[in-house]
Amino acid sequence: MTKNATNTVLMVRPVAFALNEQTAVDNFYQKKGTSEQNAQELARDEFDGFVRNLRAKGVRVEVLDDTLVPHTPDSVFPNNWISMHDDGRIVLYPMKAENRRLERRSDIFEELERRGYEVGTTIDYTASEYEERYLEGTGSMVLDHDSKIAYLARSQRADEGLFRAFCAEFKYTPVVFTAYQETPEGPGQIYHTNVMMCVTDAYVLVCLDTIYDSNERAAVADAILKSGKQILEISVAQKSNFAGNMLLVKGTADQLILVMSSSAYRALTSEQIDFISQYHTILHSDLHTIETLGGGSARCMLAEIYLTKTA
Repeated sequence: MTKNATNTVLMVRPVAFALNEQTAVDNFYQKKGTSEQNAQELARDEFDGFVRNLRAKGVRVEVLDDTLVPHTPDSVFPNNWISMHDDGRIVLYPMKAENRRLERRSDIFEELERRGYEVGTTIDYTASEYEERYLEGTGSMVLDHDSKIAYLARSQRADEGLFRAFCAEFKYTPVVFTAYQETPEGPGQIYHTNVMMCVTDAYVLVCLDTIYDSNERAAVADAILKSGKQILEISVAQKSNFAGNMLLVKGTADQLILVMSSSAYRALTSEQIDFISQYHTILHSDLHTIETLGGGSARCMLAEIYLTKTA
């Protein structure tokens, strides 16, 4: 059974969701829109619907309710500040936006233990924020747990030195490249790797066209193929509709489910859907408000829990 899917995820239910001006400076997926006035209500409904859809498929969802104080408009994206590993280790990550640092919950360890999870040692990279060096968790990194490969698209939110330290600590082979998107000022670095690639047990869904350097593009493709996985390419337009922001999870009886937003699903071609369906059940959920104002999608909302559950 693949290590690239877990049956258990952590999700944070928003209480004050809104467009975050601090992250909008380099997240060009965020867009002001008509939903801003009732953003919290719409985001809460999308969140609750997503949780219901996951649980209906047998995915265990551990929900934490956000708090009004401090104000954390992006709290619905916990995968950027925490990762939880099968050896009991928990990693805390340094965040670029100051108001996103407030999302890190000091009670998370006690809460996980209270819910029956074995919590081991903590690896804390957050002091790097004082040096303006950031690594925003499994947003900045896309991890292939089966092949022990870690992919990183360089950006202001993805410090290569911190990434290589993580890879050394967890014994992953690093694959580093630069991926670009169009911005009002011309081509700019994609802010998070997980908007342009997703690793499963059988294939890697990736927008290779965002990697302008031909040598880096070839190196990424080579690493994927040498890991024994196929390449499922998506276009830049599909990537812009969050078709790269997917996550493989386990449902009832270890059924493998590829989770995505409805906008990502609608962006796929029938051939791509047929390809995915050979291997995985597709689950998609409407996340329009969260995507439009938050600039993140389904994968960003899911922090995998690989910790052992004893109770």
